[in-house]
Amino acid sequence: MSERELSDLARACCALAREAGDAIMRIYAGEFAVERKDDNSPLTAADLAAHRCILAGLNALAPDIPVLSEESAEQAEWSVRRTWARYFLVDPLDGTREFVKRNGEFTVNIALIENHAPVLGVVYAPALDEMYWASHGGDAAFATKSQSGQLRTRASASPLVVAGSRSHGDPRMGAALARIGAHELLALGSSLKFCRTARGQADLYIRYGPTSEWDTAAGQCVLEQAGGAVRRMDGSTLAYNTKDSLLNPDFFACGDAAVDWAGLLNGNVRG
Repeated sequence: MSERELSDLARACCALAREAGDAIMRIYAGEFAVERKDDNSPLTAADLAAHRCILAGLNALAPDIPVLSEESAEQAEWSVRRTWARYFLVDPLDGTREFVKRNGEFTVNIALIENHAPVLGVVYAPALDEMYWASHGGDAAFATKSQSGQLRTRASASPLVVAGSRSHGDPRMGAALARIGAHELLALGSSLKFCRTARGQADLYIRYGPTSEWDTAAGQCVLEQAGGAVRRMDGSTLAYNTKDSLLNPDFFACGDAAVDWAGLLNGNVRG
């Protein structure tokens, strides 16, 4: 796709994410049941309502592009998926735990993957009314209730602001934080950690433990197009659709890509 086509598609996906967000908020406003998937992660009617909304919308926008959604991932066999050079990767409700807790820190994530990399990303937090979007070579922008503008990461601050998961902990995090030196922790749910880093409100997001590819793709695109980077712990780029499993390795996301974060986190250089 051309840069113009990607930019136009990103804006169309923003409208679709907002529509899915409206469906989520209608359920959020009332009482809802919480089921459990096979991996013990929560599932609500809002996840499914957003999934149906996005699937219908993407099929109308780009009927020739396959869609891989968290809520239909079991239908995307590796033998088929490995042939995809381009596909949409969707998390209809990222941060279901935050949705259940009613803290507002959940998002709708829509990404377009081309050749194993996210080239379009839309992240919408409906309870906060925060929209973030980006496309390769095009916009990296945001809009909230009170302001809007271009996204640009910042040079690493002192002390560092480190975004971390509100609902997922890992004992390796403490050792990593000790290695990077002075810092402040910013606890956030869902893809907001990528977006706040893209907005220059955080410097680093460290993630040990399992995540799935739909959790990261849209936020990765937003952050990369704003000037940041998302890397595996060895410093290589986080890539998509390269294996049977849809689980990501441990990774970090940074605003200042000039810093040797991999070296810091692995103890090879001093913070």
